[in-house]
Amino acid sequence: MPTLIIANKCHSSWSLRPWLLMREFGISFDEVLIPFSDPIGNAEWKEKVRKYSPGGKVPALVDRDAVVWESIAIMDYLADLYPDLPVWPKGRPARAMARSIAAEMHAGFAALRKACPMNLGKKFAARDRGPEVAKDVARIVEIWTTARERFGQGGPFLFGAFCAADAMYAPVVTRFETYSLPADPVCRRYMDAILGTEGFQEWRAAALEEPWIVPEDEVDEEPIEVYRKAA
Repeated sequence: MPTLIIANKCHSSWSLRPWLLMREFGISFDEVLIPFSDPIGNAEWKEKVRKYSPGGKVPALVDRDAVVWESIAIMDYLADLYPDLPVWPKGRPARAMARSIAAEMHAGFAALRKACPMNLGKKFAARDRGPEVAKDVARIVEIWTTARERFGQGGPFLFGAFCAADAMYAPVVTRFETYSLPADPVCRRYMDAILGTEGFQEWRAAALEEPWIVPEDEVDEEPIEVYRKAA
């Protein structure tokens, strides 16, 4: 059975991605959670992670003699390992778009990530978060809307059925929710589909029980809701 190495469920957006994919596809795995140290990614924490992953980052997947790190690489490995599972959409045009938007998520949206770190323990009021964040939000809305219009007829996710692209955007969905970012009805329905998956509900319940606070992921503003006892 493979082992997935992750960090805090309340804050680790990259950990959520392969974890959710594996849960939604019913792939059995063991979980090793290494809580973020303060500051995030310090030498001691990296040394703990390097016992499993040479990159010193999470997530990482260990499967017998194979070690895979980086979320997209893990997803591609799982697609190879389980070729009968629709990890990526089956149609060539849909698969091309799914891979492209997943890669865009992996490499982009730096302003949104910096201004709105993943935090499942709180909710904040809508406000102007600057032009670069607004630009990222507009592009994400465009991606979600286009995917739903072109390929979403078979279900509530970007390409109808849940796939790796949805796993890549799941933490973005939580950011839209946490920071009350603008979402039209199409995007709102997509967000509700992600937030309503059994996998995400399980992840969030565990996140809200965590005792750890990560100062780097706590924005300097008053929340309108606090969901976590430790928060």
